[in-house]
Amino acid sequence: MPEVTGIIESVIYVDEMQRSVEFYERVFEFPREYASDRITALRVASRQILLVMQRGASLKPSVMSFGTIPPSDARGHQHLAFGIPPSQFDQWLTRLEVHGVAIENRLDWPEGGQSLYIRDPDDHCIELKTSDWGGTLLGPPAKRNTI
Repeated sequence: MPEVTGIIESVIYVDEMQRSVEFYERVFEFPREYASDRITALRVASRQILLVMQRGASLKPSVMSFGTIPPSDARGHQHLAFGIPPSQFDQWLTRLEVHGVAIENRLDWPEGGQSLYIRDPDDHCIELKTSDWGGTLLGPPAKRNTI
């Protein structure tokens, strides 16, 4: 069977692009890889991109010189989980406080690890988690080199 090697990009749809991009750049220091009026690509880690898309801007196919990208969009509150090393959990608590980001919930998983839940400017649920789904604790952050 062919394998999947990971998630290359994930997208959230937002009402105010600049406000949302500024939040992820300020709080998480995700560097900007690409930006247009309808989409901004932020580097989360090596080979991992968070796409911040203007809600409603991709309801029609995007025709490019090299092909067509199918339409997509989402409404409502979406969920993203970012992995963090357990050794940096307290640093994240401090960083969120410094940036005025309220912690909505804190959770200790029975299988191992902890999660912090916050909201971004579009009220999306953002989780910072120290373990994978099986409870294996995460290591140091992946580098943010180019793809």
